[in-house]
Amino acid sequence: MSTNFEKHYQKAVEENNLEQLRDILVNKDSVLSNRFRALFNLKCVAEQFKINPSDAKKAVDYMAETFGDKSELLKHEVAYVLGQTKNMDSTDILRKVMLDADQQPMVRHEAAEALGALGAQVALEDLQKCLKEDPHPAVQQTAELAIARINWEHSPAHESERLQESLYCSTDPAPPLSLETQMSIPDLQTLLNDQKAPIFERYRAMFRLRDLGSTEAIDALASGFADPSPLFKHEIAYVFGQMGNPLAVPCLVEVLGRMEEAPMVRHEAAEALGAIATPEVVPVLKQYLNDEVDVVRESAIVALDMYEYENSNQLEYAPTA
Repeated sequence: MSTNFEKHYQKAVEENNLEQLRDILVNKDSVLSNRFRALFNLKCVAEQFKINPSDAKKAVDYMAETFGDKSELLKHEVAYVLGQTKNMDSTDILRKVMLDADQQPMVRHEAAEALGALGAQVALEDLQKCLKEDPHPAVQQTAELAIARINWEHSPAHESERLQESLYCSTDPAPPLSLETQMSIPDLQTLLNDQKAPIFERYRAMFRLRDLGSTEAIDALASGFADPSPLFKHEIAYVFGQMGNPLAVPCLVEVLGRMEEAPMVRHEAAEALGAIATPEVVPVLKQYLNDEVDVVRESAIVALDMYEYENSNQLEYAPTA
């Protein structure tokens, strides 16, 4: 989910207390966009763990209730949100979800990524287990990334590396390459697409290109859509959603239209189009409102909701069941 999506769904809703937000979130009959609004409002509470630990813990517990839901998209977003809160009360539930073979791969992947975002050293053993034993390559790769990110965060490099100040508020699966690493955009593109390089380093090149943000950087990032890894391609789409640059629209439309593509890639392309929110994305997204893949169809719904919000004068949403 892109930075714009988060800003959209985090609009403060004073009309609803924690219990009301929980009721909307877990209500399978609620409109999906309202469930997302409840989720991101609970996120804001969960982030206040230093100020109000009791309510923050309650918010985490309420969000965790959704892991029994049938919506792959919602559960995946809940895992993402729990990782972004920096609230370590999320760790145990994320470990459980990651190792739960009954959860969809996209949900297990996001739980692993969230543990990396939390810097949860306590989860390293479970991440190693996931890396070695999970049957899905995207989940294995995510575990590899999360292990590398946790080790980096707790290493001297975390303190010594000079990183470009990011325009984005997210904790990403890997930090951008250090500014001390002198690499041109073609050099970064080469590393980005080097399938023999560690995936952590390739992600670092990806986020360096994101932070550069030029037309040349966008072209370099788009070349990553030729990668065989669904995980890698889904992250490229995520990055384009963060950047919000209309220059990325044509390649995202093409990726969304790849019916043979992994759902996690197509879903992220749909959300990115909603975050960019230019007029040409509307007829494209409407084509997928009846997509046979649930997570793609639901992503088209929330993407269109995002477009409508970005292009309206609405200042605040009050989620209702």
